[in-house]
Amino acid sequence: MRYRYDAKTDILVLRLSNEKPDYGEQQGNVITHYSKKGKPIEIEILDASKISRKINEIIAKATKHMAVITS
Repeated sequence: MRYRYDAKTDILVLRLSNEKPDYGEQQGNVITHYSKKGKPIEIEILDASKISRKINEIIAKATKHMAVITS
């Protein structure tokens, strides 16, 4: 897997395969590109910095919660 982040557009691209994508589907801020056979080839995350902050918050809360449970 390779990735590329463009700070100017705030887009993170995760390249899962060297195949050429045939089509894409967007769901919210995520665009998934597929091969002709329906295999995910590339994932684009729009507004990536906002999403990464949310992911970090979720992980921090989960980690804090797990520390309480295991104590």
